[in-house]
Amino acid sequence: MKNLFSKVRFLTLLFVFLATGFQAFAGDQELLGAGATFPQPLYSKMFDAYYQQYKVKINYQGIGSGGGINQLTKKTVDFGATDAFMTAKELTEAGATVIHIPTCLGAVVVTYNLPGNPKLNFTPDVVADIFLGKITKWNDPKIAAANAGVKLPNLPISVVNRADGSGTNYIFTEYLSKVSSAWKEKIGAGKTANWPAGQIGQKGNPGVAGYVAQTPGAVGYVELIYATQNKMAYGNVKNKAGKFIEPTLKAVSAAANVKMPDDTNVLLTNTDAANGYPISSFTWIIFYKEQNYGGKAKERAEALAKLLLWTVNEGQKYVEPLQYAPLSKEAQSKANKLVRSITFNGVPLLK
Repeated sequence: MKNLFSKVRFLTLLFVFLATGFQAFAGDQELLGAGATFPQPLYSKMFDAYYQQYKVKINYQGIGSGGGINQLTKKTVDFGATDAFMTAKELTEAGATVIHIPTCLGAVVVTYNLPGNPKLNFTPDVVADIFLGKITKWNDPKIAAANAGVKLPNLPISVVNRADGSGTNYIFTEYLSKVSSAWKEKIGAGKTANWPAGQIGQKGNPGVAGYVAQTPGAVGYVELIYATQNKMAYGNVKNKAGKFIEPTLKAVSAAANVKMPDDTNVLLTNTDAANGYPISSFTWIIFYKEQNYGGKAKERAEALAKLLLWTVNEGQKYVEPLQYAPLSKEAQSKANKLVRSITFNGVPLLK
């Protein structure tokens, strides 16, 4: 019996060793990322193209910006992705220096499902009042005032929001906090929000887009690509200069006509740019500056650095076809400098 127990114990330990060894080996064949759904369509295309060229797999899971920050902090992924720059608290909890590099710009749009889906104009106060639950019918005089000649239906508004912690939430609520004192006081800005009663929560940009597409009278907010992919209507939004701006790539790029700090921590919502779309934002990939942690192999760290460098340079050719705006020369320059600051045992990984 003793010998049998010893054999079973030996085989169990051998199995654990082999399984662990396989996981470590397999892990070194692919890089792991998680986070924002805002840029997920772009990253899917980029990472597939990168694999075809360099045979390095990138497994990216769109779990929301909050999830991406959490997984990076837990060191279960090589990189995270977020549409909201990490807060001081989050950076402290990370335990070591985390770098943010912008990869593109995107727009959050107000999308809706109405008969005939007319092109609508939205003022900032109307957007805030819809999501505060103050405007409940599509033919409300406040909506009609900005849409002369449009026949608005006497249809209840069904509001859908992001139920998960997300950068899209942050961009949208941060914008509304700037343009509506009532919103700032009652809801505020954050990756999550205490939404008014009666609203529908959905997970991810795909969840919100899917609900709006299937529900007459629904209104929500999603990244532009999700609206265009699902052939959904989305509105023009009045900017600080008093113009109703359609969320085109040109208008999103115009919103970024601001001075960018070296760490790239800049907000573009409610831009001063006369022709800029007011609900625009950078989206970032985040990673630890010092890559020698958790027993990580230097080769894996080098693979990450090379991927990031490609993303902000050659990878930019995939941005516009998917309805994102590419990095400006200034943003690209700062992103390159940040990627080249990655170290392993204090020594830069890229020359």
